[in-house]
Amino acid sequence: MAILCHQRGELIMHRMIFVPSCGGAILLLMTLCGCNGPASTKPDNEPMTDPSATASTAAIPAPVAQPREQVLSAHGQQRVDPYYWLRDDEREDAEVLAYLQAENDYLTQRMASTETLQETLYAELIARIPDNDESVPFRYHGDWFARQYREGLELPIHVRWRQGDEQPQGEPEVLLDENQLKGELEYYSIGEYDVSPDGRFLAWSEDRVSRGIYQLRFRDLHGELTFAEVIEGVSNDVVFANDNRTVFYLKLQPETLIPWQIWRHTLGTDPNSDVLVYEETDSAFQNSVGRSRDDRWIVLEHHSTSSSELQLIPADHPERPPQALIRRTSQHEYSADFHHDQVYLLSNEGAKNFRIVRTAVDRAEDRASWVEVLPEQPQALIDNLAVFREHLVAQITEDANSKLEIMRLDGSQQHSIEMDEPAYTAALGTNLQVDSERLVFTYASPTTPTRWYEMNLNTGQRRLLKQSYAGDDFAPERYQTQRLHVTARDGAEVPVTLLYRRGTQADGSQPAFLLGYGSYGYSYDAGFFSHMLSLVDRGFVFALAHVRGGQEKGRDWYDQGRLLQKKNTFTDYIDVAQALIEQGWSHPDKLVGSGRSAGGLLMGAVANMAPELFHTLVVGVPFVDVVTTMLDESIPLTTYEYDEWGNPNQREYHDYMLSYSPYDNIRAQDYPNIYVGTGLWDSAVQYWEPAKWVAKLRHTKTDNHTLVMYTDMNAGHRGNSGRFQRQRDYAREFAFVLQQLGLASAR
Repeated sequence: MAILCHQRGELIMHRMIFVPSCGGAILLLMTLCGCNGPASTKPDNEPMTDPSATASTAAIPAPVAQPREQVLSAHGQQRVDPYYWLRDDEREDAEVLAYLQAENDYLTQRMASTETLQETLYAELIARIPDNDESVPFRYHGDWFARQYREGLELPIHVRWRQGDEQPQGEPEVLLDENQLKGELEYYSIGEYDVSPDGRFLAWSEDRVSRGIYQLRFRDLHGELTFAEVIEGVSNDVVFANDNRTVFYLKLQPETLIPWQIWRHTLGTDPNSDVLVYEETDSAFQNSVGRSRDDRWIVLEHHSTSSSELQLIPADHPERPPQALIRRTSQHEYSADFHHDQVYLLSNEGAKNFRIVRTAVDRAEDRASWVEVLPEQPQALIDNLAVFREHLVAQITEDANSKLEIMRLDGSQQHSIEMDEPAYTAALGTNLQVDSERLVFTYASPTTPTRWYEMNLNTGQRRLLKQSYAGDDFAPERYQTQRLHVTARDGAEVPVTLLYRRGTQADGSQPAFLLGYGSYGYSYDAGFFSHMLSLVDRGFVFALAHVRGGQEKGRDWYDQGRLLQKKNTFTDYIDVAQALIEQGWSHPDKLVGSGRSAGGLLMGAVANMAPELFHTLVVGVPFVDVVTTMLDESIPLTTYEYDEWGNPNQREYHDYMLSYSPYDNIRAQDYPNIYVGTGLWDSAVQYWEPAKWVAKLRHTKTDNHTLVMYTDMNAGHRGNSGRFQRQRDYAREFAFVLQQLGLASAR
């Protein structure tokens, strides 16, 4: 639904996730036609460590892209990019597509001996997904809504109940069946949908390519009639005003795909007559639109990575121009929740870790009117809030754990929801009823599948609404969670979450899978990773490194891992890896590193800086060509992310980025075994970044280790939309890990 989301972590649409199953014939020779002649092949210098590999498989040559000199200049410096030619913005170049397919075919054949293992892993993974599943229903404008999965179907079905006071009653009405809407399309996903306040009209955004470019469609639910108008080139946001006919949406900037214009549409009219409400003029800002939880306001949110602004339009008067709640200023980030004529602000003004203040809606700009409700927390981040009839609930992240703080609006009582595990996450659920004392929240840990609770804020009584399914044979007592703190080279204490089979000894004999991210202030929650059980049950230690660049220890933890301190993210991860080895949790011959998107940047940097610590790396949609990408303002997200990485048009930032950019720092040395995944239609990290990285690694590295790349030709940054198909990605990646460690026969 199109309710304004207050969680600041939602801004990380940036560089993040998955990749599906490959196919194709045996690659014996690859010929790519072009101005520099065919690409070459070379004898396979990457023999499998899997003892089951056959001689015929080991003889398959790796594809080698032909280098072509492309000189790039900035600040009087010249860089030669030999694989720049792999960039094809239209995804139509036959030569480039042939190269990507050749890499897919090569991966298929290099992993041919693991086909049975992949099927075994896939069966395990989908066994943890219930055939029939339903999200916790939430109430909105008197109706109940939920998302359902039904046996054998990949995509969700969105439903509502028009009856039921305390809970839904009877059979639900199907609003949108994504399985039917997908039809014969290779990819289909609904971004958002919204139902008009009177319950009659439905608007939804759909992506048919996995590029993040949506179409907006409308339906009259009374007569099941789909309106003729279709609005192209929009973001996923869509929200109704209170007149039940006016819809607000965002158009994407055609080149950069940044949501930059907010428009107003009237149902049943020609979109060419739509009204432009707002146009963003600062390329560092993105935009979104939603509705306040009290239904009084259409909220236009404008945000960069370090400042934000909310503009309000009365939902009863959608024709009025937007008015700023608090005008944007540099380094001021805020979000808001409304309660009658009051607004509760989550603001970092005068509080690096944020604080909550209260004021009148029409006086929010006047800082003198702010009344502090919850002060800044030392070494902890207040990152979300929700206001209820008599209570306020704040979500706080501290030392890599997320907790909930509850207080009465009159300030008379305050307490936390207590948790008793060493690593966990508690978070606000879907709470759309402001005039209520019922809080829905979630709880999870590495040994506890996600639980949804409803709590009476007056009495403290709670009831379990749902627990995620983790398979019929899942037994939490078989596993153990531990929280370590690793001292980094500069003295910072890095939290590390461990999950392993109970009884595992830290004697260096077991393999470990170390996951990391550390960008955009995204805190990697210590939640439940059901897919990791397939490795943990095979003797792995699963480790989650809460490195700087996230906000697991407050805003300063983020600031110490971005801009001109970005290398702290990489050295933290390396120091964690070294500590796991020294403490006996793994060994360099058994340690696997993994990260996706900006976490793929982490893997690329670590591969250059400390390859000797890792046996294998699993790298997804990696942001590895930092300087070239950040110098190109035509690429989506570039200007928006200057506050994250720096603006390379300034010499200081350019040179610092260049010093760690994985693609630019490949050198003649031994690298670990590496699996790389990408998506052809990725608009967050374009496919050519990993493609170039792999091509250059093949040309430069001095080892005989395995290097493979899989390109999903039908998906983008988040991979395939199907819930079961996504498990194929994990099965392939895990099979690669087990193959390289010589554990492919493990069951």
